[in-house]
Amino acid sequence: MWSFLPGVRPRHASAKAPTRGLMNLSFGQGGKRWLCWGALAALMGVATLSRAAGFPATAELAHEGFRVSAEARLLDSGETLGSLTPTNQLTPASVSKLYIAAAALDRWGPQKRFTTRLVTNGTVSGHTLQGDLILEGAGDPGLTSEDYWSLVQQLRQRDIERISGRVLVSQWRFGPVDCITTDRCRARERSRHAYDARLTSAAVDFATWCVRVMPGSRPGAEARVSGCFSAAPLPRVANHVKTVSSGKTGISAERVTADNGEDTLVLSGQIDSDTWPRTIYRSGSHPASQSAATFQQRLQEAGIALDGPVAVTNTPPADDARPLATVDGKPLQELLLRMLNYSNNFMADTLALDLADQQPAGLNDASAALEQFVARKVPDHGPVSLASGSGLTPQSSTSAHGLVALLTSMYRQPALFPVFVAGMQVPDNGPMHFIRRGSDLFQSHVMIKTGTLNEPVPVRAIAGYFRTESGRWGAFAVMFNGRAATPYLNWRKTLTAVSEDLTPMIENH
Repeated sequence: MWSFLPGVRPRHASAKAPTRGLMNLSFGQGGKRWLCWGALAALMGVATLSRAAGFPATAELAHEGFRVSAEARLLDSGETLGSLTPTNQLTPASVSKLYIAAAALDRWGPQKRFTTRLVTNGTVSGHTLQGDLILEGAGDPGLTSEDYWSLVQQLRQRDIERISGRVLVSQWRFGPVDCITTDRCRARERSRHAYDARLTSAAVDFATWCVRVMPGSRPGAEARVSGCFSAAPLPRVANHVKTVSSGKTGISAERVTADNGEDTLVLSGQIDSDTWPRTIYRSGSHPASQSAATFQQRLQEAGIALDGPVAVTNTPPADDARPLATVDGKPLQELLLRMLNYSNNFMADTLALDLADQQPAGLNDASAALEQFVARKVPDHGPVSLASGSGLTPQSSTSAHGLVALLTSMYRQPALFPVFVAGMQVPDNGPMHFIRRGSDLFQSHVMIKTGTLNEPVPVRAIAGYFRTESGRWGAFAVMFNGRAATPYLNWRKTLTAVSEDLTPMIENH
């Protein structure tokens, strides 16, 4: 197998005939030609970049200075169809969500549900709960305002109309979890996104505020703003959106947090008078407090009076606390479908924290649980470092060979594989339009998870399964990492290269 130096492209080299360019390289004095790649690598202190049949287009991006790891394998025979520095340790970005999906299925199975409880240390006298009402966060990554409504209705079914004590939201299992990435650390003060939501076991609505912006009564009027789950928006809103006639709708939204911890959604821009409502999601600064405010709103809407304060606690309910209401979350198989399809960071990291043996759990505990799963359950994986389940952590690392080993392991588990693969996207009909690149055969014959980071270096990663023309299953992984902040690598270029390499594998097997 021929080798060449990363980032150095031999003169006249081509994907099909690399030796032509290799023999044109000159070393030594007096024009003497010699070729000793092992000695050259030792002298220059760099590793060689191995090439194997199957990934010529991907190798072109390696020539442009990107670090690459790629491998493709047939799963029935174990035959390797292509590899390119397959054991390189690179940042996987959101492809790491495949690890948390596999680990969660291995631990709990597809029908696992997280149960959120309302408990009390008091008693019910007449229509009054004498004592505290405690909402115990269960680490349900899919808990919604609708679930809180169900809990409150169960209180009404007990004829409870007043709570004399406090209403407490307990995040004793984990939270607030310390931020270790730039995105989440910045989100403590302000955010223009939903993906950087902070973590707690007592979150609701994916730890995001949600509002709807609608046209005002006439052009020139201020737009109307409501909550997504109630008439009144929960966060404070600074509304600077104007209604326009026959104009393009454009709304900017930023959540900012005051020194006293109060969140404000700052809205600006314009909305056409004849257009539909726009839904805005932004991460909150303190998800347990957001949960408390949401639960309080549900109580008040149901006509349950509160005599005491609403607060967040890190203390677990007493062992003898009496349950008043419960709600079971969606089955794990449904949670994974949403987490993988929409690459939901909050859901992935919450599930990883749920896996941790220690409580209260931190991201280090979640990382240990994921890495232990790989060590115990994924044969022939090799080194892995998973600082988070979401992939927001650039210090995470794995290899294409390791990812293919994970995919192979899940393929060989008939009770889990259908759920695992269901969360991946087929490009020509998946919810993410940016992946609709490459040949028609590629777009209809692969099931993939992608990963993207732009800081501190560009990361584009893709892994999943493919079906050949004869119906055989294969697994593949391709990761690109930049060596610096530039050059930028876009998905059009990445997916085109991966498609060019995978299409012949699909056609010829």
